[in-house]
Amino acid sequence: MIEQMKTITITEKGQIAIPKELRKNLFKNGKKIVLIAFKDHLELRPIEQIFPALMSEKSLAKEWLSKEDEKAWKNL
Repeated sequence: MIEQMKTITITEKGQIAIPKELRKNLFKNGKKIVLIAFKDHLELRPIEQIFPALMSEKSLAKEWLSKEDEKAWKNL
């Protein structure tokens, strides 16, 4: 569902600026996003929407990298 529609300009370098009111509502500063290219359009999505496993991997890294796990997998 379309909530807003804005016109933007692509610079000579291929850059665009996301309007402030859209950034404020959709993406926080420093947040990683994914650009998805289709034949007829582009989409920007939060990275955790596309790669949820990457986001959960960071939160579970301490458990996965435990000394006990390293010891158990060492001789396999």
